[in-house]
Amino acid sequence: MRSSREQRAWYWYDWANSAYFTTILTVLFGPYMIAIVENAAPDCGTPGCVETLEVLGVQVAAGSLGGYLVTFSTLLGALVLPIVGAVVDRSPRKRLHMAVYAWIGSIFAGSLYLMTGDSWQIGAVAIVVSNIMVGCSLVSYSALLVDVSTEEERDRVSSRGWAFGYLGGGLLLVLNLVLVTGHETFGLTEGHAVRIAMLSAAVWWGGFTLIPFLRLKDRPPTAQVAVEGSLLRRSFGQLADTFRDMRNYPMTLTFLLAYLFYNDGIQTVIGTAAVYGERELGLETTTLIATILLVQFVAVAGALLFGRLAQRHGSLRLIRTGVFAWMGVVALGFFLPPEQPLMFFGLAVLIGLVMGGTQALSRSFFSLLIPPGREGEYFSLYQALERGTSWFGSLVFYLMFQLTGSYRPSILALLAFFALGAFFLARVDAERGVQEAGNRVPSTL
Repeated sequence: MRSSREQRAWYWYDWANSAYFTTILTVLFGPYMIAIVENAAPDCGTPGCVETLEVLGVQVAAGSLGGYLVTFSTLLGALVLPIVGAVVDRSPRKRLHMAVYAWIGSIFAGSLYLMTGDSWQIGAVAIVVSNIMVGCSLVSYSALLVDVSTEEERDRVSSRGWAFGYLGGGLLLVLNLVLVTGHETFGLTEGHAVRIAMLSAAVWWGGFTLIPFLRLKDRPPTAQVAVEGSLLRRSFGQLADTFRDMRNYPMTLTFLLAYLFYNDGIQTVIGTAAVYGERELGLETTTLIATILLVQFVAVAGALLFGRLAQRHGSLRLIRTGVFAWMGVVALGFFLPPEQPLMFFGLAVLIGLVMGGTQALSRSFFSLLIPPGREGEYFSLYQALERGTSWFGSLVFYLMFQLTGSYRPSILALLAFFALGAFFLARVDAERGVQEAGNRVPSTL
């Protein structure tokens, strides 16, 4: 059993970075970026026409630039993360890597406060750099999970971290939504309130990162590939060796493939729920905001519940159960009647429960499939798959809408992602995968 003090310190980074995802990426950045770009775009002259802005010689719709920037940053991050993971594995100071990436990211996220008038360029640089940095920090953070917990503790520790993150991100989001919706009460314009809210998320992220940085311990790297030269050169050598050696871990690769599909489905459901609720079900903005908060806080209970159940039934079985539950969520969403907020809230409760559980246990189970000393590299691939392919589900969702003119077929099409995830999960032999990686098999898998 590892130090509970270190485990508690480790939880704080989930608390810290969740504010960036909830307040900035999920809720405030997109709409505010659209307003800034519309200020900068020349008047198209015709009522109802789409305003566009020239970016690097290409005309981009004002309503699309924010999404394009997030997508670009996730794709670029997917290329950077494997190198970051290799560097992390060769360093005895993973906590320093995590903190430095977090602080750089929080500084750029904080610069969103300077995005006023038509200064969309500030927002573009800030969101691209901060989004790449949060991915880099999560590689180091996930690699530290192996240091602060044994195989038997992994599910519990990962689940508590996720729960802590949902709680922290949800609490700050509540405060920021009060600030933004009641901006006149505080003597602020709506735009100024939004900028303060995004700045608060950046300060929250950077400030709370101090706790794990100060309380976690440094540990020497293990099982490194013998490559001479600088740290960067040795890291590239280790990364190349990992790609060559991955065929020796078929269960690890099979789980990664399953994760690619079902996680893409999860991210698409979360990212498109507001659009589906507003456009297809005719729900009001206040209902959608309440739903976002409901999902966030129910996910706390979901992560803790799945973590507890995994100690008795095994994490892989719970992940499979969660994926089938997601298929139920999608099917129920297809049949939801319009203008029925209570039914939408009920679906949100189910989403929160399975979202918290599947994400927490996926991280802990994958950690058991990683060869010792390669945590940074393998978690960088895990993050790269999550971030670099998360656009595919959205592409399918909006393509189906374009073909059918309805969001109901779009939501139903997401069943394919969960079905493929379940297909590959069924082919994962947990005990074999843990043994092949050279780890101790926990009592329940």
